[in-house]
Amino acid sequence: MNTEANAPSVVDRYYTRWYRADMKGKPCEDHCILQHSNRICVITLAETHPILQNGRTIKSINYQISNGCSRLNNKVSGKSKRGGQFLTDFAPLCRITCSDETEYTIYSCIRGRLLEVNENILEAPELLLEKPSTDGYIAVILPKFEESKSITENLLSREEFESVVSKRSDAQSQTS
Repeated sequence: MNTEANAPSVVDRYYTRWYRADMKGKPCEDHCILQHSNRICVITLAETHPILQNGRTIKSINYQISNGCSRLNNKVSGKSKRGGQFLTDFAPLCRITCSDETEYTIYSCIRGRLLEVNENILEAPELLLEKPSTDGYIAVILPKFEESKSITENLLSREEFESVVSKRSDAQSQTS
């Protein structure tokens, strides 16, 4: 018996997947939040996000949110992660431009302190397409301790998200 094939991945074993569907009212712009038992949340693209569909390629990823704000300038230090930028649910993390010039803004989805952004995807944007929930993550956020239980209230569980996606595909098949 091959036990390796049946073993859950590190992500499936240690993280709970939460979803934010149709981010800011934009159809299919779905984000996935991987929540570890230690409160740390990893922001990734949900497998249904348009960037991951139709064999798209990424032209650029930009963590410069505005003239005065770049997520790359985020510096945290110490055990309590002081100095990290504080983010609200709808704080933009980065902008991703595809080769067809379509631009997508990726949001934090949860309130918390930005611990790090994934600088590896700047040099190798294909990681975002090939391994969205591991090497191609967008950012790591630490919610406040007292909010760590409530941050998932506005998010969808995997089952709820799959229900949204199946309703979406039912609606598409009825219109075509």
